[in-house]
Amino acid sequence: MATGDGLLVRVRPRLGRLTRAQMLALCDAAETWGSGLVELTRRGNLQLRGVSEAEWPALMACLVEWELVAADAEVERQPALLVAPDWQPGDVTHDAARRLQEWFEGRHGVPRDAWPRLPAKWGLAIDAGPAPVLTEASADLRLERAADGRLLVRADGRSLGTPVDSVEAAIELLRRLAHWFVENGGTGRMHRLTVPLPAWAPATMAPAGLSESTASLALGEHPRGRVVGLPFGRASASTLRAALASENITGVRATPWRRLLIEGEGGNLDDAEAVPGLIHDERDPRLAMDACPGAPHCERASVATRELAQAIAERRGARDAERVHVSGCAKGCARGRPADICLTGRDGRFDLILGGCADDAPVATGLSEAEVLAALKKEKK
Repeated sequence: MATGDGLLVRVRPRLGRLTRAQMLALCDAAETWGSGLVELTRRGNLQLRGVSEAEWPALMACLVEWELVAADAEVERQPALLVAPDWQPGDVTHDAARRLQEWFEGRHGVPRDAWPRLPAKWGLAIDAGPAPVLTEASADLRLERAADGRLLVRADGRSLGTPVDSVEAAIELLRRLAHWFVENGGTGRMHRLTVPLPAWAPATMAPAGLSESTASLALGEHPRGRVVGLPFGRASASTLRAALASENITGVRATPWRRLLIEGEGGNLDDAEAVPGLIHDERDPRLAMDACPGAPHCERASVATRELAQAIAERRGARDAERVHVSGCAKGCARGRPADICLTGRDGRFDLILGGCADDAPVATGLSEAEVLAALKKEKK
């Protein structure tokens, strides 16, 4: 889509994972046809910015060649799959996500029209580990674990879901609920549809562990490699390429938490730990901050955002856990939930919102960057 700095091209990694070769190819593409930056979104997608209309066809040909996007545009129009990044090959999360992906790709003779045409931002969260980890991520239908250990299908916006006894039953229920959404006038997101759920999908059970999400993977060593953070969700292609230098690396898993899980044999990837431009310390204040690209990168934004976010981060203590959201406009793309402190751009200045979202009522308006920093210092006291 068109943005303030050219076209934005989004890649939805298949099952949330790229091979090392695919990730390196994406880095090359970012430098060849884009701005040289790679962004990781809160839906676990990767983005390239600054692509021109003239160069877009060549970029797409490259992405298709590396199987980073589907050659068939209809496949890309299918609901997005957000897969809990800690899946293991053959476990329930992986099995369900693989089957859904193959269904969307029209494999095994399954007709694509078995799923309805859904809104562009619609998506499914496949999160069937011992406890849900994607509860704060944007999705319209969720496959989780129930409190009693069974699989649970839950419509977003409902606290309870429908237990099922198998992956096959879960996929069928997801499909039927997608049709039910469309048939009942759903045109946006599932949580906005207030029609009672159908009798054949009784919401009777809570997800396991819903009250306390332990979602984001801890930075540092991981049984499958190493977890690194991306400052405000982006890094240069050269930085990412340096993090992938070791031939022991087998792949990269995207997450909705601005973190990447770099897979490697033996879990020892010291080279990645030493790469500047990534976050390696769990105490880094930028991990508790969300900032959209802002002006001039986004045509809707009236203010630069990441420069202010960096200035705020430099003034925050390592253990300051207050969530800060810096948004270039009231749309609030970087964070869909309330933040302790939200700064929204409007007419070239900032509105200050406490405990709310980017479009909520502010407690102060028309602030300059210096006034924002002064107000936050006063608020902290």
